[in-house]
Amino acid sequence: MTLREDDFQRLAAVIKTKYGLNLYGKKFLVQSRLTNYVLDCGFDNFTEYFNSVYADSSGNEMANVINRLTTNYTYFFREEDHFRHFKEVFLREAEKTVADRDLRIWSAGCSFGNEPYSFAMCMDDHFGFRKSWWDTRILATDISFNALRMAQKGVFSPQSVDNLPPRWLDKYFIKQDNGTYRIQDQIRQSVIFRYHNLMDPIIFKKKFDLIICRNVMIYFDEQTKRELIKRFYNATEEGGYLYIGHAETCPKETGYKMIQPAIFRKM
Repeated sequence: MTLREDDFQRLAAVIKTKYGLNLYGKKFLVQSRLTNYVLDCGFDNFTEYFNSVYADSSGNEMANVINRLTTNYTYFFREEDHFRHFKEVFLREAEKTVADRDLRIWSAGCSFGNEPYSFAMCMDDHFGFRKSWWDTRILATDISFNALRMAQKGVFSPQSVDNLPPRWLDKYFIKQDNGTYRIQDQIRQSVIFRYHNLMDPIIFKKKFDLIICRNVMIYFDEQTKRELIKRFYNATEEGGYLYIGHAETCPKETGYKMIQPAIFRKM
């Protein structure tokens, strides 16, 4: 089944406008990832399927398209420099500066939950018994309903926990009969998973001490990235931090100051 150029251009335009994802130049990827799904749904061609997607006012079918086009590649403690800074700098500073002990952290583009769970384990290890004195819940958002469902379950394959220190694997996971690992409830319950489209306005009651958005902006063009970083900046507390992927860049005009590669601060 061949994806017609006009069908591809219309889909790319809709997804770029609504979700910020830049699919232009990726026609073959779209065709290869959607062909079997479109056939399984009972459609004979992409035109009929896409018309049904656009007609679905619930947005659920468009979410299915997004699920299949985005690569949710992640693992625990990915990009170790961030976790080193988080433990050695961010948390120590927060204990001195966050007067109400309400630590505001947002994992934007959380995929299957490996990222926010990794930061939650770091906080549990850092605070110990003092954790009960703090609100350390992490907001974790994504545009993939499938990824969010998997993340909320907190069940991971043996391969995905390979790089965890044995002490942490024993402390924070339960090995199940089928060989998978389920994250302990005290960590799972410390992460709040929500749907959020990064193209939408960022409207939360309080600003964030740390925003983590790593390896998400690789799908965006430069203008979309600039606008998103500006929204992040406005949603960051004075002195708060932004972590981005090491393969990504942060426009200078946003106001963040680079502390080290992939780590920025609102000064």
